[in-house]
Amino acid sequence: MAVPPGPVTASTDAERAMFDFVDAYDRAYETAATKHGLSVAQACVLGRITTPRGMRELADELGCDASNVTQIIARLESRDLVRRHTHPNDRRSRQIVRTPDGDTLYADFEESFAFARAAISHLSAAEQDQLATLLRKALGSS
Repeated sequence: MAVPPGPVTASTDAERAMFDFVDAYDRAYETAATKHGLSVAQACVLGRITTPRGMRELADELGCDASNVTQIIARLESRDLVRRHTHPNDRRSRQIVRTPDGDTLYADFEESFAFARAAISHLSAAEQDQLATLLRKALGSS
């Protein structure tokens, strides 16, 4: 689902700029995912499997139902991008790992998703540091 092109109600210039940035980011992410035959959700999940991960852990991190993650993993698994393995400490649970094909595809995806790198390149090093600080502050994690 795409983000609306702007705020529904009147907003400040900063809010409009944030909406514009998020919208452009989302469109670029979707374009890169599509280029590699992935949905946005598949690209997101594939990127989070840098180490073996449990299904519940992924669902909690993404803030979605475990059945959604199960469907996404099944689609990735059908393309041999991920595999399910028995957890080494709990034989009842499964862990998801990226396959070598998954690693290659995700690296290609990341290379083609240049939006953030391109956007940041318009800023000096000091401005990049300032932006990072302000974004963390806006998220309440300064």
